[in-house]
Amino acid sequence: MWFDESVFYQIYPLGFCGAERENDFGEIRHRLGKIQAEIPRLKALGVTAVLFNPLFESERHGYDTADFFRIDRRLGTNEEFAALVRAFHEAGIRVVLDGVFNHVGRHFPPFCEVQKQRENTGYRFWFDINFYGDSPYRDGFSYRDWEGHAELVALRLENPDVQNYLMDAVRFWIDAFGIDGLRLDVSYLLPQWFMELLRRTVSEKRADFFLMGEVVHLTNFRALVHPARLDSITNYEGFRSMLSAFNSKNLFEIEYSLTRLFGAFEWTLFCGKNLFSFVDNHDVERAATALKERRNLANLYTLLFSMPGIPCLYYGSEFAAEGDKSDFDYRLRPCIDDLDKTEVPLTGHIRKLCAIRSGTPALAYGDYAKCALTNTALAFSRTWQGERIVAAVNIADAPCTLNAGAGEGVDLLTGEKKDLAALTLAPFSGAVCRVG
Repeated sequence: MWFDESVFYQIYPLGFCGAERENDFGEIRHRLGKIQAEIPRLKALGVTAVLFNPLFESERHGYDTADFFRIDRRLGTNEEFAALVRAFHEAGIRVVLDGVFNHVGRHFPPFCEVQKQRENTGYRFWFDINFYGDSPYRDGFSYRDWEGHAELVALRLENPDVQNYLMDAVRFWIDAFGIDGLRLDVSYLLPQWFMELLRRTVSEKRADFFLMGEVVHLTNFRALVHPARLDSITNYEGFRSMLSAFNSKNLFEIEYSLTRLFGAFEWTLFCGKNLFSFVDNHDVERAATALKERRNLANLYTLLFSMPGIPCLYYGSEFAAEGDKSDFDYRLRPCIDDLDKTEVPLTGHIRKLCAIRSGTPALAYGDYAKCALTNTALAFSRTWQGERIVAAVNIADAPCTLNAGAGEGVDLLTGEKKDLAALTLAPFSGAVCRVG
């Protein structure tokens, strides 16, 4: 499918556009043009799909939704967003939105109705309300929230009225904006039957609609990646293993995860399936900050683009932007105007990787097999329909030579011919070789 072959680019719209931290629910600001101005650059980089974090009307950060049918007034209007999606589509770039279905903000009208009417409104059944308790906001009742955050009110998804409301919102997003997919926020809390309901709903509109779930603590969520449910889930295990392996100079860690997840064995979890892969996002430190040896940034992205999965770039990280989780994560989500967009060597490297990924089916669909492994060097192969790719990284400050199997390949990064049986890598370098 198109998403298996895509290179994603993640944008946190409220941060990207420099929106106010608090929504005053006043006048409309027109900021979506900041995103549209970047489309030519993203197309030139090689991006083929964009993932937007929440952009519907909310109180603060987007995950505290107030109105599922209106673009946040800090960003613009529904008509302006529809025009933005059309502009992306005209550039050949698909658009995926963040669907927040587990919880809402306290400004969500049905919850406000419960605050006013208490037991005298049917909206009380949209939430898990205890009228004999109290909340940190002194509502005179307590309610189930998301992981102790009282500003995020959990929905009762088993309520048919809630289901109808949410599915109507999804149909509206497809009809009004023409979106191509959804990321399901905290999908690890969503019942499988809800995912199946969502799949049926979107399939009525689009047979190729992409559904991807956020799973933070990956153990065995194999049941979620299913034709009746989701196409993919976030690969947090791979993300953590990559950074830990690079920082500890122990590539055995990431190779173990790759084999556990994608190896061609009966016991592997996701063999033949693509998880949504990344090296940073809106919730974690930027790669340039988290990586101890910055000279390995290029290797980190080489691994991201060559291992099984759907690679996703986080806005600004192609320029080696830094950011930590201080200031309530706002340093992770800066305005695009505040980033230095001067091209650095990493930018050109990622551009090459995007072109390689988009033009190499084996990287989208191929199986995974380890070829060679040391603490500081790794080589593996991806094979699909007769095409074989060997990818390798050397994260040490000294050259190394690996035996990645018989044959000769051409390094798609440099154009150089490589003897795979004696694959030599310079310090802090990698290779992506087409064999034969």
